[in-house]
Amino acid sequence: MDDTQNEKTTKSSAEDHVIESDDELNYKKIHDEFPDTFEGFGYKFNEFGQLRHITTGESFEFNVKKDDQAYNQKRYEALGELVTDYVYELLEKEGGLKKLTIPLDANADEPTTFIFHSDDAFTNEKIVILIHGSGVVRAGQWARRLIINDSLNSGTQLPYIKRAKGLGYGVIVLNTNDNRRIVRDGFRRIRGSDTPENHANYVWKNIIIPKTAAKYIAIVAHSYGGIVTVNMCRSFPESFQKRVFAIAFTDSPHSLVNQGLSQPVIEWFRKVARNWVFSNLPLDTFLSTEDSYEVECVSAGTQRHDLTSWMSFASVYEFIDSRYRKTLSGNEL
Repeated sequence: MDDTQNEKTTKSSAEDHVIESDDELNYKKIHDEFPDTFEGFGYKFNEFGQLRHITTGESFEFNVKKDDQAYNQKRYEALGELVTDYVYELLEKEGGLKKLTIPLDANADEPTTFIFHSDDAFTNEKIVILIHGSGVVRAGQWARRLIINDSLNSGTQLPYIKRAKGLGYGVIVLNTNDNRRIVRDGFRRIRGSDTPENHANYVWKNIIIPKTAAKYIAIVAHSYGGIVTVNMCRSFPESFQKRVFAIAFTDSPHSLVNQGLSQPVIEWFRKVARNWVFSNLPLDTFLSTEDSYEVECVSAGTQRHDLTSWMSFASVYEFIDSRYRKTLSGNEL
């Protein structure tokens, strides 16, 4: 399931009619129509990480112009761009992470992007890599819709980052959807990050392999991030299988067979990975599958795709901890 299809909003049920756009060129045209601060929109995040109206305390209202859905959508997208920058700031201020510009050898006149990492990401023997889904989300976000309509806890990766650091892991946060920059006559693709898959592969090849000391790597990947993860393994099977001990997918639509993995690699995936998918069954309920070539699927305890990472948060880290202990003991059964 593509996150772009799930990035919809209202004060109460904007998901029924709002579809997000990831068209930077169109956004540049509408950007000047709207404020460049949350306060300019009349909102701010409260002490609980909830976006609330400054005067009324109400949650975000999508339908400010009942007869102009195009305006409402543009306004929402403009607010969403503020969310992106705000979460970047939170990754540094609250998450204690640092930006690393890529490509590492970028020329002064070429477009660049960045990832985030903890201070010990390159020296710690164990790290967690976080990979978001597709669409408008950027580094540090699981779902923009949740950030705006629910809270920073459910919509951002900050709880995952803080828990990882609390358990002694270094952290690396990918930014797989930041693929291009607007220039005068259009846009330019970012070298090495022109697609989500290429971004992840660049980070693995140029940062994870040569610059980190991690012997034990856990990956948490939401939605399309699962496809990105499987592709990364296919591209670097030896180093990936040697260093990755746990993969937690949250509602990932990947296919181990269709993405071209060999039978031995598929068997390895089935040992180290689990997929928390949306379901009406209780959290962690095993879900039978007719596909014997896929990883184990369990319920995320929610019927909403965008909530799967948040609702499975505790279970994901229990799984990572269990896999880590099994790996250290040599007991993989």
